[in-house]
Amino acid sequence: MQIVNLDAYTTNPGDLSWKALEKFGTLTTYARTAPEEIVPRAKDAEILLVNKTVITKQILDQLPKLKYIGLQSTGYNVIDCQAAKEKGITVCNIPSYSTDGVAQLVFAFILEIADGVTLHDRAVKDGEWSSCPDFCFTKTQIFELRGKSIGIIGFGSIGRRVAEIAEAFGMQVLAYAPRPKEKGALQTLRFVELDELLRTADIITCHCPLTPETENLINAQNIAKMKKSAILINTSRGPVVDEQALADALNSGRIAAAGLDVLKKEPSDPKNPLLSAKNCYITPHIAWAAVETRRRLIDILVKNIECYLNGAPQNVVNP
Repeated sequence: MQIVNLDAYTTNPGDLSWKALEKFGTLTTYARTAPEEIVPRAKDAEILLVNKTVITKQILDQLPKLKYIGLQSTGYNVIDCQAAKEKGITVCNIPSYSTDGVAQLVFAFILEIADGVTLHDRAVKDGEWSSCPDFCFTKTQIFELRGKSIGIIGFGSIGRRVAEIAEAFGMQVLAYAPRPKEKGALQTLRFVELDELLRTADIITCHCPLTPETENLINAQNIAKMKKSAILINTSRGPVVDEQALADALNSGRIAAAGLDVLKKEPSDPKNPLLSAKNCYITPHIAWAAVETRRRLIDILVKNIECYLNGAPQNVVNP
């Protein structure tokens, strides 16, 4: 069986192994693939592995041997799933592999904003502590998380993990989800309507999928409902946020700060207004990139193929 990975580098830049895939057939990996290279590289593939490479109906029409597409991601909007289904091609994703990694980055942003670690580190190394008349100084107001409220938009496995960590910090948890969810062992959790969450949460963190309903959910109208002291975190999908509206809000002091791991265009557009916005912290889509997280991804990728070949596919997104 011919297996082709068009997007190998981000999943495995060299610190992990693809060897487990070799038991299924002949494996060919490409670090990254330009649009014009997709068909020449994938034309003989029976199993195709992708991450962000877009596979359209037009491309599928040129891949007659293809039987299976394995995503190296949870999101599957890069695949024309309906066209794949019509051709009898099974498409499987990788759900719930990055829960701990994403939740960890959410609190990395929150703690950076709360304590100003980078700002104070720079000040010390610039000599400000050496010349200070006191044993300590602050460059910005720092604050405790205990007693603050966190509003979680979307309450899947990642949203729940964020809530658990928030409660460990002594925070109150508000959540908005379109469908009812179990409270479980969470003590402070309250499910509320989106407007109440936006109005009352000290920190708002997005963990919703990208749908027509959530695109530009964080827009000027909804930002205007937030506290002026509010902090926005987005580790879900870039298009959930209206980037110009958020930049305007940060620059005007309408809200206090933001931490973003995703943008509408990735890699980032150098003209993106958020790159120069005040109190805006941006990382290059790294919430999924911990070595343990990527190892888990590969393990599930392998298991997905194994289940498919055994006639009982799992994590199918085009049933």
